[in-house]
Formats: sequence, structure tokens, C-alpha cells
Amino acid sequence: MTTAQVQPKKTRQRLLALDIMRGITIAGMILVNNPGSWGNKYAPLGHADWNGLTPTDLVFPFFMFIMGISTFISLRKYNFSFTWPTLWKIIRRTVVIFAIGLAVAWLGLFLSGINGGKAVWDAAMNFDSIRILGVMPRLAICYGSASIIAILLKHKYLPTVIVSMLVLYTLLLIVGDGWEFSADNIIAVVDRGVLGEAHMYTSSIDGVKIKFDPEGFLSTLPSIAHVLIGFWCGMMMFDNRDNNQRVLKLFIVGTILTFVGLLLDYGFPINKKIWSPTFVLTTCGLAASVLALLIWIIDIKGYKRWTRFFEVFGINPLFLYVFAAVLSIFFGRWRIACPSCEDGYTTIKSWLYDDVLVPAVTDPTFASLLYALIFVSISWAVGYVLYKKKIYIKI
Repeated sequence: MTTAQVQPKKTRQRLLALDIMRGITIAGMILVNNPGSWGNKYAPLGHADWNGLTPTDLVFPFFMFIMGISTFISLRKYNFSFTWPTLWKIIRRTVVIFAIGLAVAWLGLFLSGINGGKAVWDAAMNFDSIRILGVMPRLAICYGSASIIAILLKHKYLPTVIVSMLVLYTLLLIVGDGWEFSADNIIAVVDRGVLGEAHMYTSSIDGVKIKFDPEGFLSTLPSIAHVLIGFWCGMMMFDNRDNNQRVLKLFIVGTILTFVGLLLDYGFPINKKIWSPTFVLTTCGLAASVLALLIWIIDIKGYKRWTRFFEVFGINPLFLYVFAAVLSIFFGRWRIACPSCEDGYTTIKSWLYDDVLVPAVTDPTFASLLYALIFVSISWAVGYVLYKKKIYIKI
């Protein structure tokens, strides 16, 4: 990618557990985003239809939590001071990440248009229906917003900012039927007004389809609070160099956040698609506890042999996520010759899943998992080359 900066891996001391947790989340995101068939997948590898929480619902918020900690580490080099060069660096990175997300969305529409018989130019001019928001744009907005808040405000006010964001969002959900899967949900209403239906994701539950974007405009507000919680935990972690104290603090914070989130779930359900405040509290709490456990296992006890696989993903997380997204588009939409097919063509994904894996294992669900694991393995192989060459690709 022309916008990426390629730099050698620095030798500064760092918590390996951070890289490993980041790598686990990226590997998990690639795994759950690329089943052989969306209709054939094991229950833990699917998102909750609406309210509720599955293991799959944890990977994205865990990554955002770690992104908050990484933001703290990055801005610490500038002493969290507002300067125009620092602001420009934040804005530039935000724009680049957002633009990459749009480019990936454009590529998917472009290849779909080509497969649908459109001329190249017509397929390329798909901007009237491109999805504006998504995973990468959400990461961009949350990173940029949290970073700017962190250099403008004294950090002692961050808990107040976080609580205010979550309370405000809760009130909006209460008055705007925010927990209803409906076109009248305030989130859908605001997103339609800001983005337009043509630029929104279509969600479906029990055959009912509406324009409802799980990474929409309004639900970005609690997502920013989510990253700020990660930032606050990073600040708490790096108050001292004692890993035992880090583990203790993270376990305490993680337990409190998880308990509060699960307790409030009775009145304000945990829901990833609306990024409910209880979803923020619960997933941040679980992320803090998992990170504490990883620090204890890896950085204190020194059990590191098993970490190499995830470290590969952890040192180039966004690059490998984008690589996997682009590869998924080509596998799912690039047509190859198929003499036995009705129109003479098939896709790489269809050939590998339908013609190779399903006949080989006879279980469509297991074959779907094998396809996802193959996809993760391909992404890892690319990352391993970068790992061996000690190269970071910073987006």
C-alpha cells in the first residue's frame, strides 16, 4: 500500500503480552470473517443476532481496547502535549486508515459489478452505493478522536469524559427505542440522515432486513469511550514497571467493569450491533482481565513458546487485517474457469469450499471452519515473512 510506512522493528523493551493479545484478536477477526459458508458455521463463531454476547463478539472490542493502550504508548513519546506536528500526525493517520477502509469497500463493489456484467468504468463508479463506515473507518474515527482528547484534556478528567459519553448514549437509546431492531431505532434514524441508506449496511434477523449499520455514525460515540477506557488502563499500567502490580490493577479494573456491565445488562442489554454501554463495560472488563492473565503467563512466568504464531499477527495487525480483507474479496468475487459450472465460471472460494473441502470431510460446517483456518494460515504466512525480516508496516 502506497500510504504505508515500512520501518524496521525497533529493539525497545515492550510487553510481549500486548503484542500477543493484539495478535489473538486479529487472528480471531480474520477467522470469524471468512467462513467457507455463512450458513454453515459453529455457533461460537457467529455474532449474537441482537442482544447477547458470543466469543465472536469479543474480538473487535478487544482489539479496540488494546488500541487504546497502544495510543497511550504512542502519545507518551510526545508527553501528551498539544503541538501542531502531533495533531497533524494524528489527523494524517486517521485519514489514511479511513481511506483504506473505503478502498476495501470500493474494491468489493467493483468486482461485484464486473461479475454482474458492468463495464469497467461503470463498475468503478460505485460511489453512490459504497458503504462509508465499517471496521476500518470505525478504528480510524475512534483512534483520531481518542488521541485528540488525550492531548487536549488533562488525563484526570478522562473518567468523567468516558462516563458522560456512556450516560449520554444510554439516554439517547432510552428515548429513541435504541434496543429495538427497527427502522425507527434512533441509531438507524440518525445514520440514515447522516449517511443515507445507500451507504449503510443491511442487517437481517429472522428474515427481517433493514438498513442498520453495526459500525454506524451514532454508535461511534460509545466506541470512542471504549478506546478511552483502554487508554486509561494503559496509563494505569505504565505508572510503574512492576508487572505484578500491572496484573493486580488490571484484574481489579477488569472485574469491576465486567461485574457492572453484567449487572446493568438486566435493564440495558448487552448488544454489539448498537455498541451498548453495557457492551462497552463488559468487553473492556473482560479484555483487561485477559490482558492481566497474559502478562502473568508470558511476561512474569515466561511461558512464551506458544506465542510465536500470534506475535506474527500482533506486530503487523492492521496490515494483515487489510490483506485478509482484500484476499477475501478476490477469493469470493474473482471468477475462474469451471467447465462443469452452468455459466462456465466459479470463484476461488466456491471451488475450494464446495468442490474440495466439503467432499473431503463430508461435513459442511467443519469444512467451513477448515476454509477459515486456511485463510488465517495464508495471512499468517505473509505476516511471518515480515516477522522474519523484522519489518513493521505502520498504517
